[in-house]
Amino acid sequence: MKYYLVGYMYSGKSTFGRRLAAEKGLDFLDLDRAFEQRYHYTVPRFFAAFGEEAFRRLETQVLHSTADLDNVVVSCGGGTPCYGDNMDFILAHGTAIYLRMSVDDLVARALRSRNPRPAMHGLPEDVLRTKIEAQLKEREPFYAKAPIVLDGTNPQL
Repeated sequence: MKYYLVGYMYSGKSTFGRRLAAEKGLDFLDLDRAFEQRYHYTVPRFFAAFGEEAFRRLETQVLHSTADLDNVVVSCGGGTPCYGDNMDFILAHGTAIYLRMSVDDLVARALRSRNPRPAMHGLPEDVLRTKIEAQLKEREPFYAKAPIVLDGTNPQL
């Protein structure tokens, strides 16, 4: 059994993923943490030093390294399924679960986050809302390929 959690940043993939893994007796893998362990850079620091394109290429390698894992819940980064054929890979290697949230809820979580994402840090609320709306509109077609869609505010499986 392998689950891949997809959805926008702040949708609760890591929090729900840990809970789901505990409930089902599975391991939990946060793809961003796996990236950081493999490449010895935090995701924000890597982004700043090498750019998004380089990050996405290496992130894809980390994602593909999950192919042979079993009994695991994998929490993907918000952009992971939207790069290259990553969503097709996810669908071929496990059960994808999309944690769907409204723009209002995502903005609220972003504003009260103790760990703000670099691309969102310090933005005024109106700019933050516009950025989230635009990215979510681009990413939704990828996320929506998941056969299971849950309300990210209170996900239950």
